[in-house]
Amino acid sequence: MGRRGYPAEFRRKVLDLVESGRPVADVAKALGISDQTIHTWRRQDRIDKGLEPG
Repeated sequence: MGRRGYPAEFRRKVLDLVESGRPVADVAKALGISDQTIHTWRRQDRIDKGLEPG
């Protein structure tokens, strides 16, 4: 298994902020993470929920 740099709780809070309508770029800048990281987490979350093929 690969190393995960952020706890699951942190990732969930980031996704909740984005889902509430905050722009990905704003959330990423405020928390010091990359836009791409958030997009990757969001895509994986959608796959896990069965909303997107994985």
